Amino acid sequence: MPKTMLKPPSEKANAGDKRLKVLDITIKRNQHRQDALIEILHKAQSSFGYLEEEVLIYIAHQLKLPLSQVFGVATFYHLFSLKPSGAHNCVVCLGTACYVKGSAELLDKLAQEVNLHEGETTPDGKVSLMTARCIGACGLAPAAVYDGKVCGKQTSEAVLAQVKQWLENNEE
Repeated sequence: MPKTMLKPPSEKANAGDKRLKVLDITIKRNQHRQDALIEILHKAQSSFGYLEEEVLIYIAHQLKLPLSQVFGVATFYHLFSLKPSGAHNCVVCLGTACYVKGSAELLDKLAQEVNLHEGETTPDGKVSLMTARCIGACGLAPAAVYDGKVCGKQTSEAVLAQVKQWLENNEE
């Protein structure tokens, strides 16, 4: 049976996974409405950490939507991720003000020095690098967000130092 035809896990399989129970509650609270897809995807990502294929299939089945539609929504919106993110996240703003003030150089430096590119996670799972069209901190350009904390007036050296610190940190 092809993956796209997978059935949702049995009730017995659901019993052991609290994340799936949380997702089921959200689906039921929204009465299996198809127009609640974004909210349900958001809950799935917060529960599972990212939107893995089996979860997308499960949601499509529960909402009676084509998998292509669920996948399309999950890939269209920037806030959804189909890959697990690293223990630490660096988001470089590429909005006009940040770009004009050098945010592209921040990305270039990370690519050159630690071989980390936009949309990637390091092989050890420590750091994910993402970009955003605008984070709303134009007065702080160029800006980056480190694990949710906005930092302005970033230099390529500062971004590299933060990422290297995370990479060298042996704590898990």
